[in-house]
Amino acid sequence: MKKLINITRCASGILYTFAVLFLIECSLSSCADHELEITRNFPFEIAVMPVQKGIAIGETVEIRCTIATSGNYTGTHYSIRYFQSDGKGSLRIFDNPALIPNDTYPLQEKEFRLYYTSESTVSQSFDIWISDNMGNEQKHSFQFNPQNAGTL
Repeated sequence: MKKLINITRCASGILYTFAVLFLIECSLSSCADHELEITRNFPFEIAVMPVQKGIAIGETVEIRCTIATSGNYTGTHYSIRYFQSDGKGSLRIFDNPALIPNDTYPLQEKEFRLYYTSESTVSQSFDIWISDNMGNEQKHSFQFNPQNAGTL
């Protein structure tokens, strides 16, 4: 009788061990299959309101921009830089000092206004690059034709 009880205890202990190992394996494999995925990287587009095509020396043009994303992650930060390829002028964000070409500046909001002031009487063009801290970047180009101050 003692041998039967010991064999029963031994068999139930082995079954218990296999059951625990099976449950652990099942839970680990199901977690791997259904792992929670958090998206942090959302590509974006730059939406720009239409701007006039002509500009006179000394004139300032307002450029309204919006960063449009397919999702939102609170850890995303945006920055802007620009380069003027033709003509001469200055670009600033709202009432801040003029931006230095090819320097990077943080953007505080997804909706912002740029102000371009002409400093020459020839055609002027420049590009802006908006980038985020996830490696996404978008370029937008602007071109203004020279105009006399009285012909706008």
